[in-house]
Amino acid sequence: MALPCLCVDVFDGTNEMRAGGEALNFAVHASRFGDINVSLIGAVGQDAYADCIMDSISDKKIDVSHIRVEKGKVTAHNRTYLTPDGDRYYKEDSWTGDIVDKMILNRDELEVVKRADIVFVHFWAGCFNQIIELKKKSNFKLAVDFDRYRDFEDMEKYAPYVDYFMISGEERLLPRFEEFSKKYNGLFNMSLADKGSVTYYSGTQYTVPAKEVNDIIDTTGCGDSYHAGFVCSHMITGDIQEAMIVGTEFATETLSHYGGFALESIQYGNGKSKFS
Repeated sequence: MALPCLCVDVFDGTNEMRAGGEALNFAVHASRFGDINVSLIGAVGQDAYADCIMDSISDKKIDVSHIRVEKGKVTAHNRTYLTPDGDRYYKEDSWTGDIVDKMILNRDELEVVKRADIVFVHFWAGCFNQIIELKKKSNFKLAVDFDRYRDFEDMEKYAPYVDYFMISGEERLLPRFEEFSKKYNGLFNMSLADKGSVTYYSGTQYTVPAKEVNDIIDTTGCGDSYHAGFVCSHMITGDIQEAMIVGTEFATETLSHYGGFALESIQYGNGKSKFS
């Protein structure tokens, strides 16, 4: 189960849209594991952005029955700008995402989450605290992407309830994760970009180097794909080192194409739904 960020990158100056978001990227890569049933909880509007998202996963083994379609609301999207060299950048008003940022799970959705074997959510989600409270009373495994958050005192409040505690960090932060791993039972995983990744469990360090990439096309969704490979592999095998290797392979593959998962870009023109 992945939730709740489903969104679209909209490239300024063109009609090109590419589906993504932490939950969507994670779910797509998790669906590559034949032994895992993948579902999404999220919300979309009735617009071309929603069409883009649903079309992007129409051929994937993902249960989308729990995605809300909310009339009158706009699907989350991020206006993306490109430098002359092709690098992405964003402006202060790029993000339109209230439908994700303010999403509160209803009773039925909480029941669905409660029955899951594992739940993936990012720290910034509007429903994050709901998931933590539910975890305190339930048996599902919880994987959280804290991304580049750096308030370790605040993060430690959640550490007792997180089974896969993941951030994008730097080597100087590793002692904090080692300390956490000696106090709490989860796997504490830090992605170090081109320096690979490190996981601590009960004070023991596991290290996997990054794979060499000759031609990096796009880093978007690289962390999400790593997390899916890492978490799902570990759920199946219980082998930390092997799970990190699988995550690294998924991330390396993601670097070779645009977007969080391989897909031809979709053009709908003028932001109108093709089904309207």
